[in-house]
Amino acid sequence: MQCVFVQVQCKPGQAYKVADAIALKEVHSELYSTSGQYDLLMKIYIPKDKDIGHYLSDMIFGIEGIERTLTTMTFAAF
Repeated sequence: MQCVFVQVQCKPGQAYKVADAIALKEVHSELYSTSGQYDLLMKIYIPKDKDIGHYLSDMIFGIEGIERTLTTMTFAAF
């Protein structure tokens, strides 16, 4: 599994709706409300046999109310 973190900036007033939609998809390991430029932060484990871009696009990026995302990939460093 590949671990990625996705920060989500929502359209004004849409953060709770977006969070509910993400939760219903059950693709995340953790989902948090955050302060700052982005409204939500989620941790997702993507199966090794899946293309990361396609997986996120199919599962997350089409959710109504998402304005912008920032994906951070992780690597085994230690």
